[in-house]
Amino acid sequence: MVNRGYGHSKNSSILSRRSSLTSIALCMVVFFAFSIVGFIIYSRDILADEERKPAFAVSEDEFKSDEERKPVLVVSEEKFKYEKIREDAIWEVPSSHGLHSCVNRTPQYKDAQRGNRYMTVRSNGGLNQMRTGIADMVVVARLMNATLVIPQLDKKSFWQDTSTFADIFDETHFIMNLQTDVRIVKELPKELESVPRARKHFSSWASMSYYEEMTQLWKDYQVIHVAKSDSRLANNDLPLDIQRLRCRALYNALRFSPAIENLGKKLVERLRSRAERYIALHLRYEKDMLSFTGCTHGLTQEESKELRILRENTNHWKVKNINSTEQRINGLCPLTPKEVGIFLHALGYPPWTLIYIAAGEIYGGNTHLSELTSRYPNVVFKETLASKQELKSFSNHASQSAALDYIISIESDVFVPSHSGNMARAVEGHRRFLGHRKTITPDRKRLVALFDMLDSGVLEEGLSLSRLVLEMHKNRQGGPRRREGAPSGVKGRARFRFEEPFYQNPYPECICGSKRAAKT
Repeated sequence: MVNRGYGHSKNSSILSRRSSLTSIALCMVVFFAFSIVGFIIYSRDILADEERKPAFAVSEDEFKSDEERKPVLVVSEEKFKYEKIREDAIWEVPSSHGLHSCVNRTPQYKDAQRGNRYMTVRSNGGLNQMRTGIADMVVVARLMNATLVIPQLDKKSFWQDTSTFADIFDETHFIMNLQTDVRIVKELPKELESVPRARKHFSSWASMSYYEEMTQLWKDYQVIHVAKSDSRLANNDLPLDIQRLRCRALYNALRFSPAIENLGKKLVERLRSRAERYIALHLRYEKDMLSFTGCTHGLTQEESKELRILRENTNHWKVKNINSTEQRINGLCPLTPKEVGIFLHALGYPPWTLIYIAAGEIYGGNTHLSELTSRYPNVVFKETLASKQELKSFSNHASQSAALDYIISIESDVFVPSHSGNMARAVEGHRRFLGHRKTITPDRKRLVALFDMLDSGVLEEGLSLSRLVLEMHKNRQGGPRRREGAPSGVKGRARFRFEEPFYQNPYPECICGSKRAAKT
């Protein structure tokens, strides 16, 4: 009995275990099936959420620190193509339509004649005002059949620069490069130093006939001293050979000194080592410019007062009382650092863009500059590119320092001036001459209206602003066009003042191509 009982109990135990295993297996199958169904439903929800996401979606990762947290961009193919096209466009050079620089002499042009008549010149203004003025004086000497004495540079301007011609320019190259056009000497002959001179303020924007009349001065004088050099020659209606001589003088003969050229080249190379491309920004937010124009938007009362006192105490600045608001509305004020930042962002330049500031000391220092660097932190000056030792010889010589800015601006991928001053015009013209390199000239009058709309909340930064700014500047990229005349309605000699300067756009005389090469 005992043995049977034992066998029956054993069989029952085995059957019980098999039943339990079967139940467990069945439960696992059911659980697995439900898991699959749940996963499918969950996946569908995720896909549905992804379809509802915008083209650019940033993932949230709350468990990481700020430094570790990196946005993940989910970009649609269409949006990606648009952004890629836009990125290429912001650096794209305007088509030159086959145009090229041309400064060759015509068959009728004759070599310079040697004589015993001399012209001395005092060049006034800053670097670029002096440069264009000297180029004009080369032409005036040619027209009056005079030997040009190397000009004396302005030492009484705002910067009080004591630099001589040879400190800034390659004197020997200047003389030799123009030897067939006009005779140039370094000094007035000793025997003529004490003779009476005809001291003249030649008329602004003068024509050929004016200087033909001025040759009457040679009857009584052997030396003519020109007290001012800037804007002494008309922009238009001059013979082709005369206009091309201006270009040869400015773009070929007036080469900077070897010391300036060498350092300028090094600084360009250092910029290229930091980024593939860079913007040269002529940020004319300097004390003298703000005081001269009377522009005080965004400044404190103390700063505005300081600029007003400077303007009142500067004798050769004729206009003393200026309405800052009217100046700004009319587009006559330099863009502020903040406005430049908004402008560049609207054009599509990303925050990491390398920007070289081609300017002197920014008024207010970092207080105002930070309004730009908060948007574009990759901002550099020559002081951050060059060592103190390299810049030592340039200290207290504003014109030599400005020459470095000029070289870097000419070689930049994009040049943006915040105001249409002498340097802005000279650089724009030179870049046109070199093949219409990209130069974006802000339409300040129309931009101010947009900036005021932003301040009032009527408009917000984003795609709408960007479209407005891009449309506004699609034809302000430095592409080929003929030099503009005076606005309609301006008559008499006043029209000369409002013509586009020759050195801002030397087309068509110094830029040639087929008749269909560019729009007129």
